[in-house]
Amino acid sequence: MRRREFLHTMALAAPLARRAGKAAIPRIDIHNHFYPASYFEMIRELGAPDYRFATDPSGNTTIEFRGTRFFGVQPPMTDPGLRIEAMDRVGVDIQVLSLSVPNVYFAEESREPEIARKTNDAYAELISRHPRRFKALASIPMDVPEEALKELARTLDELKLQGVLLLSHIRGKPLTDRRFRPFFEEADRRRLFVLIHPMLPVGMAEQLKDYVLGPLVGFPFDSTLAVARMCFDGLFRDFPNIRFLVPHLGGAIPYLLPRLDQGYRDFPANRAKIDEPPSTYLKKLYFDTVSAGPSTVAFVRDLVGAERIAFGSDYPHLPGSMSGSVSVIESSSLSEPERAQIFSGTALSILNNV
Repeated sequence: MRRREFLHTMALAAPLARRAGKAAIPRIDIHNHFYPASYFEMIRELGAPDYRFATDPSGNTTIEFRGTRFFGVQPPMTDPGLRIEAMDRVGVDIQVLSLSVPNVYFAEESREPEIARKTNDAYAELISRHPRRFKALASIPMDVPEEALKELARTLDELKLQGVLLLSHIRGKPLTDRRFRPFFEEADRRRLFVLIHPMLPVGMAEQLKDYVLGPLVGFPFDSTLAVARMCFDGLFRDFPNIRFLVPHLGGAIPYLLPRLDQGYRDFPANRAKIDEPPSTYLKKLYFDTVSAGPSTVAFVRDLVGAERIAFGSDYPHLPGSMSGSVSVIESSSLSEPERAQIFSGTALSILNNV
């Protein structure tokens, strides 16, 4: 979909917000998750022993990794009707759907391309049924480099999806692994939008088992580790045209900028692959508002500007919330132009096929 058509879609969708009694600023939720019903069936059929379905103390179905909770299965994850009803209640016009953890990495590496194709095709079919409400990010079989490039081309050129979701590590391999380099070269050529979604930190499943610490704490800190490594390894320097978005308002990255810059000055190894202090590269990333509060949104706004922040909800995961994410932006010390930028302007500036 070209930008003019996308803006026309927004014009048609915006009255939903007005009917819901909300402001007329269009709202694009750039970070939320939808799972085709066939996806859960594939986990049951193909999933490695590390992944299993379980039941939490409330009686809800969950998926665990080595006994540590990944997420709870919620009805709107597979039901577009429930999702649209929830969007209408809070005046969200469009959701950019994506496949969260474990993405395509729950089965043998050789099955990744098949899982990615089926999931991406399901997204395209859903968008064809609800073109005014849904867009999507592709899943990519990164462990199979040739297939990764093929699926990137297919999802952008044929399915016309809006970018890609990559996990913060691929089965324990950092995104700086040399086998992923051809993918990032092509992503840079295409000016790709990439959402870096967190995983459980490598080797920490047991430490994060209690109190749902995996999603609450482990996820944002794995994003932090991944992004810091990518920066010092020169990935952001070498591929400046990729539009990287770091969820959860960047994890700890915004608050660690002075420390990372100090590390650049203190340690020669940290200057080997980059030409400027880390903050130079990290301030060019994008951040979403998942799990943010008014004060943290204002802090990151002051750091990088509203044009680097996009509205996201993590719906329907817990602790994600569409209504909560909307309220955070509305109650923050933002000007109306800044709210408009975060609710939709940033997304329109970085997504592909708009």
